Amino acid sequence: MSVNQQAHTGPPYGQPQPGYQGYQQPAYGGQSLPGVPQSQYGAYNGPMPGYQQPVPPQGYFPSLGFPSKGSPVSLNSDTSLAPNFIGSLRAPPTSGAPPPASGASHPSGHLAYSPFEHGDVQNGIPASAAPMQRPPASQPFLPGSAPTPVSQISTFQQYGPPPASVQQLRNHMAGMTIGSTAASAPPPAGLGYGVGPSSYPPTTGAPRPPAMPGPPLTGQTVAGPPSSQPNHVSSPPPPSSMAGLHPGTPMSGLHGPPPPTHPPQPGYQMQQNGSFGQMRGPQPNYGGAYPGAPNYGSPPGPPPPPKRLDPDSIPSPIQVIEDDRNNRGSEPFVTGVRGQVPPLVTTNFLVKDQGNASPRYIRCTSYNIPCTSDMAKQSQVPLAAVIKPLATLPPEETLPYLVDHGESGPVRCNRCKAYMCPFMQFIEGGRRFQCCFCSCVTEVPPHYFQHLDHTGKRVDFYDRPELSLGSYEFLATVDYCKNNKFPSPPAFIFMIDVSYNAVKSGLVRLICEELKSLLDYLPREGNMEESAIRVGFVTYNKVLHFYNVKSSLAQPQMMVVSDVADMFVPLLDGFLVNVNESRTVIASLLDQIPEMFADTRETETVFAPVIQAGLEALKAAECAGKLFIFHTSLPIAEAPGKLKNRDDRKLINTDKEKTLFQPQTSFYNNLAKDCVAQGCCVDLFLFPNQYLDVATLGVVPYQTGGSIYKYAYFQLETDQYRFLNDLRRDVQKEVGFDAVMRVRTSTGIRATDFFGAFYMSNTTDVEMAGLDCDKTITVEFKHDDKLSEDSGALLQCALLYTSCAGQRRLRIHNLSLNCCTQLADLYRNCETDTLINYLAKYAYRGVLNSPVKTVRDALINQCAQILACYRKNCASPSSAGQLILPECMKLLPVYLNCVLKSDVLQPGPEVTTDDRAYIRQLVTSMDVAETNVFFYPRLLPLTKADVDSDSLPAAIRNSEERLSKGDIYLLENGLNVFVWVGVSVQQGLIQNLFGVSSFSQISNALSTLPVLENPFSKKVRSIVDMIQGQRSRYMKLIIVKQEDKLEMLFKHFLVEDKSLSGGASYVDFLCHMHKEIRQLLS
Repeated sequence: MSVNQQAHTGPPYGQPQPGYQGYQQPAYGGQSLPGVPQSQYGAYNGPMPGYQQPVPPQGYFPSLGFPSKGSPVSLNSDTSLAPNFIGSLRAPPTSGAPPPASGASHPSGHLAYSPFEHGDVQNGIPASAAPMQRPPASQPFLPGSAPTPVSQISTFQQYGPPPASVQQLRNHMAGMTIGSTAASAPPPAGLGYGVGPSSYPPTTGAPRPPAMPGPPLTGQTVAGPPSSQPNHVSSPPPPSSMAGLHPGTPMSGLHGPPPPTHPPQPGYQMQQNGSFGQMRGPQPNYGGAYPGAPNYGSPPGPPPPPKRLDPDSIPSPIQVIEDDRNNRGSEPFVTGVRGQVPPLVTTNFLVKDQGNASPRYIRCTSYNIPCTSDMAKQSQVPLAAVIKPLATLPPEETLPYLVDHGESGPVRCNRCKAYMCPFMQFIEGGRRFQCCFCSCVTEVPPHYFQHLDHTGKRVDFYDRPELSLGSYEFLATVDYCKNNKFPSPPAFIFMIDVSYNAVKSGLVRLICEELKSLLDYLPREGNMEESAIRVGFVTYNKVLHFYNVKSSLAQPQMMVVSDVADMFVPLLDGFLVNVNESRTVIASLLDQIPEMFADTRETETVFAPVIQAGLEALKAAECAGKLFIFHTSLPIAEAPGKLKNRDDRKLINTDKEKTLFQPQTSFYNNLAKDCVAQGCCVDLFLFPNQYLDVATLGVVPYQTGGSIYKYAYFQLETDQYRFLNDLRRDVQKEVGFDAVMRVRTSTGIRATDFFGAFYMSNTTDVEMAGLDCDKTITVEFKHDDKLSEDSGALLQCALLYTSCAGQRRLRIHNLSLNCCTQLADLYRNCETDTLINYLAKYAYRGVLNSPVKTVRDALINQCAQILACYRKNCASPSSAGQLILPECMKLLPVYLNCVLKSDVLQPGPEVTTDDRAYIRQLVTSMDVAETNVFFYPRLLPLTKADVDSDSLPAAIRNSEERLSKGDIYLLENGLNVFVWVGVSVQQGLIQNLFGVSSFSQISNALSTLPVLENPFSKKVRSIVDMIQGQRSRYMKLIIVKQEDKLEMLFKHFLVEDKSLSGGASYVDFLCHMHKEIRQLLS
């Protein structure tokens, strides 16, 4: 596919849907309401004649229903929100009075004050004084707009209980009409109510979507809803209609900044895209109503009691995830189109590579990049890609093909050295190609020449992965190898702490037993009989013990190095061996180690010399490899890299807090640099009973591309299963050694910043001694020139690495993105999960150099700027009392709040310094799916599971008010799995799941669920197994009984609630964000 061809964006944005031409159509059923003068405005689905208008941005529909008549939501406009829209939650009453049940109305011009006001009022612009704009697609209800003083059925009147699902909600919304036309039949399928939430003007189109109906805005056309997000009704909408407004009647009762009485200024154009009903009154920790705002038109009176904002009226992560699954889970995601936003990470979907890398390898914060740096600065949306070069694919998808070009190696651009890819343009009959990254023209080598067909494509296009696929591998030539010679296969060295703690806890025996069988599962190349990886063994406390396990020996030999200040390897031959050849000697060694150290009294350990020993061994063997270090305590023995206990909780919330995250000595940074140069990757398994300075010990694993696993207060009976699962997976997973990654971009942008577990010796090359299938590298891009909408932007990630068989390879991933001149297009193509992944990593790096409070404030400020820019430039004018969120970013506030409340940025009293350093390093190389569940855990009602189906029960929102004491729930966040049991759970369920007869007998000490032969037990265990299989680490199972001491820990993960450490609830934070946005706009 030529990059220059305009990406086909499928049915979505841009084409008007049938019946939407110019929007002139009567109400859904085509009838008008009897006895009501026809309005000059069209029905809900159409503006008034001649009103050509911009299309709303992806609006957002609230997760659940509107408040019913009996439960008005009164929200002070200072913090006012609406369901999709945190603006009014219902349509405006005819004259600002509480919804007149009997049709009574106040004299025009007089605004009655009522406790319902904020729920019932449209914060909008007075009908007469300001031009009103059309409601956006996603607006939950519309202000009345009839020009004639008609008194009609009271405002959006709801019959029956509030809708419980989005589908119902949509039905409600779809059924509303404006002015005097009635809703009588559902709109034709495929037509959203109003405009589809994600539709925008195709090319012409102002960046601002419309808000309420009003006079024409010229030059804008309307597109229908994208097919992927049906917003249409599937059942007849409930009978309801909107009250008209008297000319000149301002809409009622805002306490906040009142609607402007002059036409809105350009630049203060705001509106809902996901507007939210008015927010609740002043929150604890946040200021009250907008200071000094006059109460326009309403007599001063006592303010109504603040009512809590209904959590069901604000965006629900669960609903968004569910909608995406339903809309995008059934079709394969075909990557042939430039700038396509992939399904969410929480959706199960198949990928068909047709020229762009799969989202399993690369996800971007936005798939439509601003053409200029000014536009990027204005929006504040970071442009970043989260890249997972060696990601594991599901069995149904094809692994990248390996291409061998022989001794000449891969074909590359002469100037920028980009690798051949689908976006290169062949010219002059195929004799030369023009680089898609730098535009340089390069001769095609004779052996690579092929004729072009009538479209300019090479005739071997489909036979060559590098011309037709987004991801593929090249076999590297000797020029890509160190010292110009091919590498030897890598080695694994197991280094076991045999100090008193490790032996006494049973850890040493456990490791040795496991290694006997695990060594048969070392990673191997596709069809090889056995692994090419050699292994070695070291034990240590204050000194190091090396073992000769040469196959010709009858018994292993031990050599002790006590001069830890000048580390060397006392033997070369017999230290690194082939497992099959030395099997009996290795087995004998693993039997002897636990016996040899059974009576040890040595409590002190060294640490740096252990890494040095492994490094020296790999140097001597001239190969890359991995050290598996099993370590228990702070290394206080006299040796290089000795540490002291510097744990000090008093530093929290001071300017010195950052020192807790920094290594206490630069020794380990230098050691890491040496390890990377040799290709020596370090994986560290920690078993601390007290502080051991993860911030310092983690430096080498972190900078070499390794992993850290931590098992605090390790106990054999409860933790061994988790540790052994982690160890097995860590030893068996795919790893590339001695890796270097470079990201090239087309002219106009360049990679400027990198986050992850790696080392950089220059500004472009990301170096990793090892890179496994779970690690990501996050790359931020900045403009260095203008981009063009026609050619888009390209990324090429090239990873050079040594496979586990010792083969030098290049893995290439290519991705093409769109470029835009309208901010609306940027906001419509963002991916919030990736954005949060980037923001968390950015913040977690920030704590190394800045006070945590500064980092938190910067995060809030950046997100407020992103949302304020959207409101100012993309949303139609509406009252400042509404919070308006872009459809794609409606979850930004809830997810951002989760990041702010995380243990790194806001620790509770029980979180240790080591925990924070551990989490900080862990998150830095997480992929998008992992950060998604880590910050917003998954909560499943187990008692609602269908024991006869394979599916999971529907997830619920992370809030205590969603829990019922008669149910059992499972909560997982990628590190822990909690099973919460309510006090009133039926005895039969307790018997079936735990094998005990009553709630009080359930044991908190269980680390696995008992295996019982009944359908409920089997179902719950299969759910636990299924989610364990989806995570890169084995999660710790914790049984929590309601009202038990462990419940405090469980509640820490109910992230929509207020946290004990002072974190705001979702509702409070949304109000706070709204206030921040309003301050930026004013």
